[in-house]
Formats: sequence, C-alpha cells, structure tokens
Amino acid sequence: MTKSQKRMQRERDTVRLMIGIFCRGRHGGRTLCASCAQLAGYAMQRIDRCPFQAAKPTCAKCAVHCYRPAMREAVREVMRYAGPRMALRHPILAFLHLLDGFVKPRKN
Repeated sequence: MTKSQKRMQRERDTVRLMIGIFCRGRHGGRTLCASCAQLAGYAMQRIDRCPFQAAKPTCAKCAVHCYRPAMREAVREVMRYAGPRMALRHPILAFLHLLDGFVKPRKN
C-alpha cells in the first residue's frame, strides 16, 4: 500500500469511527442507525472522489467543498460531538487527524 493509499484509508477510518461514536452517543444502539449509515456512505463517496487525495487537508480547511450543504452540516455536528471523544478512544488517529489539519490546501 502506498503512502497515498494509507493516508486515504486513515481518513476513511477516522470518519467511520467518528460517525460511530456520534451515533452510539446520540442515537444509542450498537450499530449505526439509518441516517448515520447514510452519512457514512456519503462521506466515503466524497473521500473516494476527492481531487486532492493524499495531498488533501482536512475537509474543514479544503478550498473545494464537495459535500452538499445538509450533509456538510451533519458532518460538522458529528465532528463537534466525536472530536473530543476521539482523543480518549482513538488517541493516535485523533493526533494524526490534528496533524492533517496543518496540510496546506492546494489552490485551484
């Protein structure tokens, strides 16, 4: 697996885990509810189609906002809830995500 592929896989894993933390905390249950599963699927599509791939910054700092407005707000809500909890549950991924925030977005 190349460095680029590892970076994108880590991005997918981070988003999946954050949505899982959010769904368990807000909606209860052991598996994702329908709306959280839909959000996770949509987020995976967006990550797979990202034009920047491994050179991408975190989505919040990206110059290209590829999420529909409603989905973007849903992801923001997930991040606000799950972000602080990631530091306790998955500290390495949380730290790497923090570092990814320092990647400079490419200008189009």
